[in-house]
Parts: sequence; C-alpha cells; structure tokens
Amino acid sequence: MSLGAVAARAAALAALGLAGVAALGLGIRLATRDRIVAMDELPRTPVGLVLGAEVYADGVPSKFLQARLDLAVQLYRRGLVDRLLVSGDGRSRFYDETGGMRDYLLGQGVPAAALLVDPAGLDTYDSCLRARDVFGVRRLVVVSQRYHLPRALGICRALGIEAWGVGDETARSSPRTWAHGSRRELAANLKLVYDLVSHRPARASAR
Repeated sequence: MSLGAVAARAAALAALGLAGVAALGLGIRLATRDRIVAMDELPRTPVGLVLGAEVYADGVPSKFLQARLDLAVQLYRRGLVDRLLVSGDGRSRFYDETGGMRDYLLGQGVPAAALLVDPAGLDTYDSCLRARDVFGVRRLVVVSQRYHLPRALGICRALGIEAWGVGDETARSSPRTWAHGSRRELAANLKLVYDLVSHRPARASAR
C-alpha cells in the first residue's frame, strides 16, 4: 500500500471517529434536553448537586465556579432545594475545591445545616455516583455550566437518579474559555461511556 493510500485511510478513520464523537454528543443532548430547565420551571427537589471546578490558592472560587454557586444560592433562597451538596476535589489542604465552595455559600447566607460536602467528587461520574451511594440522594438538580449538563444528566439517568439541570450561561462572557469547555465535553462523553459500561467504582472513598 502506498504512503498516500495509508494517509487517506488514516484521514478517513479520523473523520469517522470525529463523526462518532459528534453523534454521541448529539444523542446525549437529545436524551436529556427535557431535563434542562429554567429555574422558574424546576420542580422542588431535595438536593442541589453543585459540581466542583477550579478554586484559587486562597480558596476563592474561579469565575465559572462562582457562577455555579450563585445559581445554587438562588435555588436555596427560593425554596427549590432543601440542601446543597457541593462535590469536588477537596482531598488536599493545598487545593480544596469543596472547602472553597462551602465557605462561599456560608458567606452568602446559606446555613451550615443546609450544606453537604463531598471532597471526593473527583469527576462528574464520581460526584453523581457518590451522591447516590454515599449520601443516599435519589432525586436532585445538577448545577453547572449549561454545556456540562447533558453529560451530568446522562450519568444520573444511567445511575437511576431522577435529576434535572439548571445551567449557568453568564460565563459566556469569556468566549474562549466557554468554547474550550464545550469542546472538552465532546471528548468527555467517551469517558462517560467507559464509566457506565465498566460500572467502575468511585476513585476515592473519603466522605
């Protein structure tokens, strides 16, 4: 086989792979679109699951994470959730997403009694799985950026969790970061399939 033919075959396989990734993403969005709602359309749920993201060295939430937390505060103040479960990587005192999230919510007037903290939510799958298995949550609303919600809700559905999603879009003011996050979701959907098919356990057991 000539070098040109090898290159052509490789290009065709790459194109097929990209088409498959795009189709998977579209399928997940279509399967979950009726569960992504505006706050005024959200039924009352026991728990709001706030997915973690970057915090700075001083524990202050990044812009994207703060947007998620501000949505969660609104959910609580409106009485749409009874408690907020903040889930992220909080295993190190040098980098503690959930500690920063908890401190921010306390500063916004959410009482400590209304907060649940999961420092072992190392990714979206772990956060959803642990919400079910460690915290006993079977009905919740996921709070994250809107582009993140289809994957999170797809995981919840596969795990038997009745879930809705309320998504932040204020972070669109950072177009480059928003576009990067949206593209990242396409690749992350492949991991979703692996996690669900393999039934892998959560990677950390800390509570």
